[in-house]
Amino acid sequence: MSQEINNNTDPVVSITNLSKRYGNQTALDDISFTIPAGVVFALLGENGAGKSTSLKILLGLEKADSGSATVLGLDSKKRGIDIRSAVGYVPEAPALYGWMTVGEIGWFTAGFYGDGFQNEFERLTAEYELPLGQKIGKLSKGGRAKVSLALASAHKPPLLVMDEPTSGLDTLVRRKFLESMVDVSASGRTVLLSSHQIPEVERVADIVAIVNQGKLLVCDTLDNLKQTMEQWVVTLKDESSELPSTKSTIVLREGRGSRRQRLLVSDTTPECLWQLRDDPVVEEVLVHTPSLEEIFVGLMKSGKTLPASKRVSVDSPEVSS
Repeated sequence: MSQEINNNTDPVVSITNLSKRYGNQTALDDISFTIPAGVVFALLGENGAGKSTSLKILLGLEKADSGSATVLGLDSKKRGIDIRSAVGYVPEAPALYGWMTVGEIGWFTAGFYGDGFQNEFERLTAEYELPLGQKIGKLSKGGRAKVSLALASAHKPPLLVMDEPTSGLDTLVRRKFLESMVDVSASGRTVLLSSHQIPEVERVADIVAIVNQGKLLVCDTLDNLKQTMEQWVVTLKDESSELPSTKSTIVLREGRGSRRQRLLVSDTTPECLWQLRDDPVVEEVLVHTPSLEEIFVGLMKSGKTLPASKRVSVDSPEVSS
């Protein structure tokens, strides 16, 4: 099994033209992206955007209608069991044996792995302040989430796949957990995080893919997203004035018809900004780097796909561990 798993020069995850429908509802609409080794990759979108469907297809738990997906070099359609054995997976609603204690489920799961699992599981449960003698059925939602995280992480998998993993966790444990994700990627392993929690994603992600109603709107490094997008607050001299045209791509325009308009732009240059500021109808243009939340809201409202940022190459110099 280990001989078949890819090395760090190959993508850990590769999705090509993936589509999936449930009846009349489109869950995924021809999406493609790759994930290199040693990064935290965040799949960001609102509930129902297609995030969980993507993860289930990757793990061989669902079959796509068209397209292909590989994980660690293995075909998700044919090698789902092998993939699930190799990766760590934290589902949004983990199914655990409530009659077992925390220690018992760790001992039980250790039989599927090898030496070191039990010690690492006990270290993680201690870090999460989980008593080994506590019945799982008596734990809170957050407590069960901690058990699931420990089980998925204890064998130190090359890929950790997590679907809304911090749901139910208290603030301090969530903070510790997010910091541990950075440590995982620094060790050369990969984290695939599905979430709708934008501040959490912004804090830990190297690469962000934003999906909406099954469509991939953008996939790029977080640094590049912020470097290639700007928010302009344009104040016109008169409400009757029209906003001058610009060669920059306007992703979202708010305040249309008023003196002050807010623009989220990409593909811009200093010349575009100078030209706008020099226009006789413009009084002032303020510029700042948008947050991930502002980028996310702009793409959600406009529904636009950013053509310059479709996917990240595995050997992209902008991706660092």
